Amino acid sequence: MTYSSTKMLGFCKRLFQRGVFEVTSVMVGTFLLVTLFYYSDHFSTSDHKFQIDIGNYEHHMLSSVRESPKIDPSPKCERNISVEQLPNFISLPTNIKDLLYYRHCRHFPMLLDIPNKCGGTNASSDVFLLLVIKSSAVNYDRREVLRKTWAKERLSNGVWIRRIFISGTMGTGHETKRLNQLLKLEQSKYNDIIQWDFKDTFYNLTLKQMLFLEWMERNCPRANFLFNGDDDVFANTDNMVLYLQNFERKGGRKHLFAGHLIYNVGPIRSPQSKYYVPEQLYESKLYPAYCGGGGFLLSGYTASVIYANSHSIPILPIDDVYMGMCLAQAGLKPEHHLGVRTAGLHVPGKNVDELDPCFFKEMLLVHRMLSGEMYTLWHRIHDPDLRCPPLNSR
Repeated sequence: MTYSSTKMLGFCKRLFQRGVFEVTSVMVGTFLLVTLFYYSDHFSTSDHKFQIDIGNYEHHMLSSVRESPKIDPSPKCERNISVEQLPNFISLPTNIKDLLYYRHCRHFPMLLDIPNKCGGTNASSDVFLLLVIKSSAVNYDRREVLRKTWAKERLSNGVWIRRIFISGTMGTGHETKRLNQLLKLEQSKYNDIIQWDFKDTFYNLTLKQMLFLEWMERNCPRANFLFNGDDDVFANTDNMVLYLQNFERKGGRKHLFAGHLIYNVGPIRSPQSKYYVPEQLYESKLYPAYCGGGGFLLSGYTASVIYANSHSIPILPIDDVYMGMCLAQAGLKPEHHLGVRTAGLHVPGKNVDELDPCFFKEMLLVHRMLSGEMYTLWHRIHDPDLRCPPLNSR
């Protein structure tokens, strides 16, 4: 072997050794990193207090920014175990216990939002009447009828009526996904749904109301008036506009909260009742005056006052009573309107059409009506050929 061949062989040997060293270094470094990650992950999950689902957290952060850029990610809602010290806590029903554990939680992620519904903060003053309709995800047929009848967005007597459905989530597993998809499809077509990621139950109706008022403060602060009601009511929104325009012409006050007035009643203490409120939730034997939650009218000013006062009043599951509590703390009173019938409309006599449009023509609201009845009644009331006898002759 020549000298040059020997030199070349030595060079190749050194090159090979260096490559082996570099590859080995990379492999060792990679192994150390993997080992470190494994043990750090093991240590971080060994105590449940420090568990963090990074994937879910990043997904939540990104979805919050994408769907509602004006809203900060909601803080995690922790169970308040101090309520277990309340007298006779252990004997309370599970749903009441859960309410006590979590009623301090008032911020939840938004799944569907319509931040420009009112045209922006300044333009929201163009909204004369904002219809805020409580509707669970499953009630698709009701929403469709309302969009075609009294909740149709339109000019009424020269002023704008706008519509919003407010909802939470329902069901579990695949059912929840299907219902959320239903609302998403409706939203893409109508742009009229706000949905939060909380369970849409009877005990969370107050939470739904307060979340909406928070949304209104941010996105629609100058709306003149609101109708707040359920999706199973018949509302004559044209009559509402006339009533509210007359209220404006009188001038002199900003506060308005009108509906079916309820007073001198107290909490129901029977655990078998849907409206059960134990002393651990509300100690007093008497509620403040309030308007039935099926539907009521309020001014934008009053809505803002209620929201401001709600910060210092613990959540009560009866949403209409809670609104009355907020009014009372502010030194304001609700008022009665004969045209609001949240207990239904009693039609006297036998062999009488209970859906005769003449009985409803002067009403503002009648609670509990089937979708088909509502659709028919709306069109009968607006029939240009409708002739009704004088009220005193009916």
